Amino acid sequence: MNDILQLKGHFEQRRNPNRPGPRNLPAGQTVKVSHLIDLRNQLIDLVDFWKDKTLFSKALVSVHYTDVVAKSNRIKDLLSESVNGANDSIVGAKFSETEDTVRHIITHCIKQETLKKSISDLNICIDILNSQFDGKISVETIEQINKNIISIEGMPKTKFVSIIVDSHYVEYFGIEKDIDPIENRSVITLFRTDVRSIEIMRKIGISETKLQQLDDITFVMNPDQFDILREQVPYLVAMSVSDITEIPSVNFEKEKYIDSEFPIPEPTNEPVIGVIDTHFDKNVYFSDWVEYVNSMSKEIPIEVQDYDHGTMVTSIIVDGPALNPRLEDNCGRFRVRHFGVAKKGRNNSSTIMREIKKIVSENKDIKVWNLSLGSELEISKNFISPEAAILDQIQVENDVVFVVSGTNKSEEETVEKRLGSPADSINSIVVNSVDFEGNPALYSRVGPVLSFFNKPDLCYYGGTNEDRITVYAPYGKAKTYGTSFAAPWITRKMAFLIYKMGQTREVAKALLIDSAAGWKKNLLASKIAGYGIVPKDITKIIQSEDDEIRFVISDISELFDTYNFNIPIPVYQDTQPFIAKATLCYFPRCSRNQGVDYTETELDLHFGRIKDDSIKPINNNIQNDEGMHFLKEGRARQLYRKWDNIKLVGEELKDSPRARKVYGDGRWGISLKTKERLNYDKRPINFGLVITLKELNGQNRLSEFIHLCSLRGWLVNRINIENQIDVFNKAEQDVEFD
Repeated sequence: MNDILQLKGHFEQRRNPNRPGPRNLPAGQTVKVSHLIDLRNQLIDLVDFWKDKTLFSKALVSVHYTDVVAKSNRIKDLLSESVNGANDSIVGAKFSETEDTVRHIITHCIKQETLKKSISDLNICIDILNSQFDGKISVETIEQINKNIISIEGMPKTKFVSIIVDSHYVEYFGIEKDIDPIENRSVITLFRTDVRSIEIMRKIGISETKLQQLDDITFVMNPDQFDILREQVPYLVAMSVSDITEIPSVNFEKEKYIDSEFPIPEPTNEPVIGVIDTHFDKNVYFSDWVEYVNSMSKEIPIEVQDYDHGTMVTSIIVDGPALNPRLEDNCGRFRVRHFGVAKKGRNNSSTIMREIKKIVSENKDIKVWNLSLGSELEISKNFISPEAAILDQIQVENDVVFVVSGTNKSEEETVEKRLGSPADSINSIVVNSVDFEGNPALYSRVGPVLSFFNKPDLCYYGGTNEDRITVYAPYGKAKTYGTSFAAPWITRKMAFLIYKMGQTREVAKALLIDSAAGWKKNLLASKIAGYGIVPKDITKIIQSEDDEIRFVISDISELFDTYNFNIPIPVYQDTQPFIAKATLCYFPRCSRNQGVDYTETELDLHFGRIKDDSIKPINNNIQNDEGMHFLKEGRARQLYRKWDNIKLVGEELKDSPRARKVYGDGRWGISLKTKERLNYDKRPINFGLVITLKELNGQNRLSEFIHLCSLRGWLVNRINIENQIDVFNKAEQDVEFD
């Protein structure tokens, strides 16, 4: 086996050299005056609707697009109030519910005067189309206008063209007010307006003393309060989700012969993992390895069954391989700081969310957290759950990672069921279950999240009703199954990679994804298995086969393009006899009130041979080939995972693979192109990249690669298990001063 290499070198940073050219319609498209008239009339209806509304002075307008639109194709001049265009006024985004196609619906909050101004602009454009272009305008005509071959009267040409292009992508303007009632206490998020939401609540008769507020636009309401909201301001409701998290009883079997004692040494300097779950029984054999904190109100009584789930989960993290020898992972034991935040049965999600935020902020030494709690209810297709949004925010702000169970469906449910919150957390590692033959467990629920994000991320062995996982419960050894007991095994591996191997969370996550994906096409559906099954043995993750070269790179993307064109790949008989893959992970900031456009930052990965001073990507990524290709937003998301925070690109190992042609001196390159969803300046973001090369002739070319990298100025470190553990142990030793 080969050691994985860590490459450290200089990445160049450059701003985006391209400036957007004149706007135009897609090839072959036209805009008719009848469509502009329809849009104008819809805006007139909206002016009429909002003129007598007094709770706030602005107007909410939903733009129904004809497709999933890129940021560059959203409206710019229509509804615009700033130099940045209409993008600044966005307060929500979702997808239409029609079966035939997916379309964006983006909601803006604008001044009523802006509505009237857009009507006036459309009237001028209507007159121009009728008087100068016979009621219809084409791509070719707009191109002539842009080149000043054709002149127009009544409006600057740039604004006229922009409004025409805006109109092409808009199907119609409307208001979102078809709001379903709620049956249980729920978390309600409102659209942001120019008036504080709590003041609006007061004006419509909902007392703030009886209202729990999570942030300035999010409240916990009972059905009676929500009925008032639906009756008086239905257009103000952006999203709603139940505040009830149902934690079912654990399905377990007690061992017929309970071991009275388990041999376990005293803990020393082992890494500490955080567990947030139900409560922990301090009478178990491994209690010295666990620091237990009751994070619930002392007034809430804790019953015997409230200790079951949490104790079982923590038993795997501390001593899983001793309980399950067939799942030996060679990660050793871990200490646990266990926080009891929930009871069996019904819990308030908002209370748990608030407590999780506090727990992480007060325990800065813990970098890896296990959360095996989840909702019975399905996640929404159009917005992230409040619980998941809190986890995503915590991970960005605290440099931590959560490993979250994929939630279970009951044995009686035979149809697919979407994941339950917080398994829709985009930054977290979400884990589903497989049986010991590698087949998806029948109780596993499915993604994707927001109709796009690939969740779950991974799967692991969580047991089945017929072949269960061994855990330790308050009453002794037991057999159970569920995604709750698959996630802790991935938590152990993440902790090993971060604490003992010294890797960043971005690289550690990428290593797990890379190891699960392998070289063969994943035969399991990604919506239930993610990128695949993680190998049992940690050495399979931090070492590679003799005919493989695997290296990791971690750095910071600071400007639009972060690149290095200096990776030397060995050449043999005038070819490069390798297939390659690359896995990129990063933790973007997210905005829940942006709905389906949830992640704020996109890192677009280009990796491959250098040809003519540019990268020839191994996945033929054409997203930044300016002017050469037209690629719709939906297609870019499907092909290149645009806006996803995990990118896996590469080739499948086939029966007769061919070596690569060598371009120039054989160098390869990496380029990360950054896009910000909102109108922010580029914010630095850490990334982790794992690249694997497989030699097609079975030769070990690791030493040659190290030599070539050293000549190119790379600092190359071998990630050796024994050496890294020695480093960890020495770093954890207490130093006594005389």
